[in-house]
Amino acid sequence: MFDIAIIGAGPTGASAALLAAKAGKKTLLIDSDQSITKRGLYKNYYGIEEITGPELVETGIKQATHFGAEYIQGKVENIAKADSGYRLELENEQFEAQHVIFATGLMVDLAEKAGLHTKPGTEPRVKTIIDVDRDGRTSLEGIWAAGAVAGCSLHAVITAGDGAKVAINIISQLNGERYVDHDVLK
Repeated sequence: MFDIAIIGAGPTGASAALLAAKAGKKTLLIDSDQSITKRGLYKNYYGIEEITGPELVETGIKQATHFGAEYIQGKVENIAKADSGYRLELENEQFEAQHVIFATGLMVDLAEKAGLHTKPGTEPRVKTIIDVDRDGRTSLEGIWAAGAVAGCSLHAVITAGDGAKVAINIISQLNGERYVDHDVLK
């Protein structure tokens, strides 16, 4: 049983996975290799002069796994309620997690299949998003959404921050107190 499972390993999902794993939470990062991030060239990402989308995604996954996240390449086909969370069903395997984060970019089909409330998108070319509160909670307890699929601007740096925000909110809930992660120079 994972504490947190994240669907999507673009900037949103990898940021969430990095913080969750670094906080000591048993973290699963699942990616179907359909990220729109991989089509971009990023010259507007804070702290980086220039990086390709494939490099950005690969770096995010490496950071998350460095801190202990388990990475699986595959497509989640269904999400079902389990005894103490949710069961994520892939083609040939399944996993259980107490909390699930949708970081699926422009894709809402799985969210709709799982019964999450959606609404019209507000960003250009984004037709539908998952309806979330300001903390990233969806209409189903224990399922969260972050990044473009939750209505954030499509800029990768913004979606990464939203993934981090939602992860911090879940970690805080699991810990029973507000979680903060700051590394300090020695």
